[in-house]
Amino acid sequence: MNNFAKYIKEVRISKNAKLTEVAAALHIDKALLSKIEAGTRQATKKQVGSMIDYYKLDNQEVYTRWLGAKIVYELADEAFALDALKVAEEQIKYTYAKEVVFKADAELKKLLKDVDRLKNIWQKKKPLNQIQLQKLDEHFRLKYTYESNKIEGNTLTFQETFLVVNQGLTIGGKSVNEHLEAINHAEAVEFLVQLVQNKESLTERVLQEFHYLILKGIDKTNAGKYRKVPVYISGSSFVPPQPYMVAKLVEDIFIYYFKNKSKLHPIIMAADMHEKIVTVHPFVDGNGRTCRLIMNLLLLANGYTLAVLKGDNKSRLHYYSMLEAAQQKNDSTGFYKLVAQTCIDSLNEHIKMAG
Repeated sequence: MNNFAKYIKEVRISKNAKLTEVAAALHIDKALLSKIEAGTRQATKKQVGSMIDYYKLDNQEVYTRWLGAKIVYELADEAFALDALKVAEEQIKYTYAKEVVFKADAELKKLLKDVDRLKNIWQKKKPLNQIQLQKLDEHFRLKYTYESNKIEGNTLTFQETFLVVNQGLTIGGKSVNEHLEAINHAEAVEFLVQLVQNKESLTERVLQEFHYLILKGIDKTNAGKYRKVPVYISGSSFVPPQPYMVAKLVEDIFIYYFKNKSKLHPIIMAADMHEKIVTVHPFVDGNGRTCRLIMNLLLLANGYTLAVLKGDNKSRLHYYSMLEAAQQKNDSTGFYKLVAQTCIDSLNEHIKMAG
């Protein structure tokens, strides 16, 4: 019998409650509740919440016991259980490490000042001629799709991406998946713009919807769903958390977001959400593209333009290096600077093209 099972059974007995009446009150089958108390079945989070309400128990104590038992249940027969727990401990420490207090060095402060100055210039240039604004918007959306896919290894050129997305053409020598990646990303960017126009908030549902759009037609099984298997990042020594931790870690990230979104500079918040989510690596594939969409959703919602991280080898290596520094050393300064500089470049290009 595990610690949670023993505890929850002792609570019921101490309250002189019969198994039958508790099962009825919790809308749980009596046989299932008996197995939960015996430790041969794991209670769901919803069932644990019902037990807390029914018995009037302390949330933190019960969930701590339940999570502990869940971890033991998942890792009991694993040869590398202790190593996995060490990785998990570091990941949890990382998730809670960043507080609302944010201290920027002189270079980052200057970058944030510059990006806000340019944002004000850009805002004053609006409204542009509607045809001009549409052409500008189409150019940057296509550029963003091309570069974001290029980071992940898509070999379509900028011109080929245009033909696939806007003309519906098939490019000889290119895989079906590369075509779908271009079409899907363009659709995800359209969804992003609609969210901004409708002033919709960033939620877990939006995160999963972005991922669904990215993998639609490519991986039906995993599109929009958190991973159920361990993953490893090619070329990186960082190991993402185990799959059973993903849902809780993502939930914690969104708690962090809603707590701090009005306290941190929008550039820092956007970069933080990208880095935090990609560190958890909640999906089997498509994490990078999904997180860059999340980042740009927050940027556009705050009046900035699309931040197009480049996919050439030098830029991609720098991007990955800054992410790894945040993941391994808990130092996000370099990544903040990269995002801020990318926003500056984007705004400068928008202003120049607007005339």
